[in-house]
Amino acid sequence: MKEVKVVRYAELVPCKTAFIDAHTPGSDQKENFTIIGGGVSESPDQHVHIKETPGFNIGAAGQPPNCRNSLHSHRTAEVFFVLKGRWRFFWGRYGTAGQVVLEEGDIINIPTGIFRGFENIGTDYGMIMAVLGGDDAGGGVVWAPQVIEDAADHGLVLSEKGSLINTAAGESLPAGVAKMPLLTESELAEFPEPSAQQVVPNYVARYWDLMALSDNDACHVIGDGAVLQDKPGFDCHFLSANSVANDNLSKASHFDGHEVFMCMRGHWSLESESGITLLAPGDTAWVPPGLKKSIKPSMSGEASLYRIRSNDDPAGLTQGFKGGHS
Repeated sequence: MKEVKVVRYAELVPCKTAFIDAHTPGSDQKENFTIIGGGVSESPDQHVHIKETPGFNIGAAGQPPNCRNSLHSHRTAEVFFVLKGRWRFFWGRYGTAGQVVLEEGDIINIPTGIFRGFENIGTDYGMIMAVLGGDDAGGGVVWAPQVIEDAADHGLVLSEKGSLINTAAGESLPAGVAKMPLLTESELAEFPEPSAQQVVPNYVARYWDLMALSDNDACHVIGDGAVLQDKPGFDCHFLSANSVANDNLSKASHFDGHEVFMCMRGHWSLESESGITLLAPGDTAWVPPGLKKSIKPSMSGEASLYRIRSNDDPAGLTQGFKGGHS
């Protein structure tokens, strides 16, 4: 029987060695989580909670204050919303082309093909939830050259096959396998350097704006004709208590593709043929195709969540930064 699968926030299993900067000071305290799909981890230690690959991947990053994720790029979409804390996102070859600060509930659809990083600038441990396009997330991560060089100074080397080698622990590259080559200057020149004025209006949506936009209907945040127009291989909607009541989402219905509910605030009741599932902030629920379900807040007060749905874009590839909407 088809059934809803839930990953609770309190049950998330972190990996502290997921990427090449795991030993680099300033980045060595971050935790990575793979919730749905294989993700893009470079470490075999990464735990995967739900292994289905619905055309996108769901993950998260947790970091203490002043901890940052190093500059990297993806070939497919990378979307984040802030679950806890205050975060600075920055981009460009050296992270100086532009930046934006996101508060809890804000969402950013980072353009493909640019180097990006992020750091927790709050006062407590923070968490951002992530959606990556494609089943294989575009084949992994492309690191800025200085990140690879800094990592080598602290005992971590990346093989040409994308696997981490811990030289500080006595590991070495397998026979016949070379190090990951650094990008050349001509390759680096292909990475755009957009300003904040070019990125923020087109790729960032604020929580309270989405609350207002969802007052009468589910707000289409990412996808064709959405607030942030892009075709990343999935659609993202924002639901509040008002939109659920007015859009009849509390009535049982089904969706032909994969559907994921990511709880932001409040408590929600997800009812399906497999039973009633209660969701709290940080919980993630996967609904298989065709399963009839309904969702509504289970308590009064502020309630919000993000809904991710698969679509017909088979590649899951965005068009990259184009100076405006993709």
